Amino acid sequence: MSVPSWFSRSQVHTGGLRETHRDPGHNLAVDFEPFRRELVVHCYRMLGSLHDAEDLAQETLLRAWKARERYDERRASVRTWLYRIATNVCLTALEGRARRPLPSGLGAASTDPGVPLVPDFEVPWLQPLPARYADDPQARAGVRLAFVAAVQLLPPRQRAVLLLRDVLQFSAAEVATQLDTSVPSVTSSLQRARAALATAMPREHEVREPGDQAVRETVERYVRAFEAADVAALVTLLTDDAVLEMPPVPLWYAGSADYGRFMARVFTMRPGAWRAVPLTANGQPALAAYCPDDDGGHRLHTLQVLTVTPAGIAHNVVFQDPRLFAAFGLAVSVP
Repeated sequence: MSVPSWFSRSQVHTGGLRETHRDPGHNLAVDFEPFRRELVVHCYRMLGSLHDAEDLAQETLLRAWKARERYDERRASVRTWLYRIATNVCLTALEGRARRPLPSGLGAASTDPGVPLVPDFEVPWLQPLPARYADDPQARAGVRLAFVAAVQLLPPRQRAVLLLRDVLQFSAAEVATQLDTSVPSVTSSLQRARAALATAMPREHEVREPGDQAVRETVERYVRAFEAADVAALVTLLTDDAVLEMPPVPLWYAGSADYGRFMARVFTMRPGAWRAVPLTANGQPALAAYCPDDDGGHRLHTLQVLTVTPAGIAHNVVFQDPRLFAAFGLAVSVP
């Protein structure tokens, strides 16, 4: 079966896959394109990589198009069928791959604010998810960075079961069919996955939504302090055990005191007024940070994803990857 000429890799961002096929026995019109975004999110949860997720969602739609004549609406909905394909595409992609961590998942926190900042590009770091994929309120709990990072600790099949059952709310019978296994096996895997995540995840009620008024005020105050390079003001907005980490640098700090000492070093290295543009990522408040440049303007420095709790900012994951900047559509400089 040949692939249609209108179906290309560029359609991940710009086009669609829509194949209307009518089976005389089923009288079914198969329309795959409306599922593209949620399939990207599912693949992202499975692999922790935005770029891999977009590729694998595309692969899922291609496989679905090739197999469209074998689809039977009497056995499963289009959505259930597509998730079966996507999950198995992800499981195949995960074979032999190392998990995608954050620096805090690799070793102890540093207490030296002056340690050399040496990136490690050999590690397949966890990536953030742009707002265009995470703007559905129902999806936010399943794409928060802490959750996605914790999910990466699970074996791939446990990971799949947890996501299909607890995040996507498929029944145990549906998941058993999607993974070619039994309902008891699904139930056992889910119990083990939940137990493993219980100690790795922050309590959900402690994390506030980006639209919460208190969150907006906290982020606004953080932005003002950051732009002014006011370390003392920054520290007052943190929880006592706040975490700062900076992939691809395998370095992280725990506690507001060390967080503040490191930020003092950053502002000393790049003196002057900074700029911070608020945005969202992974359903969380975030900001694009711009450092002063030699021409009197500001150049893009980092993408920072914040976790805000009632007690303050508890976590800041600072990304410095030009590929991610492009995926988020961030301006490389601001006047």
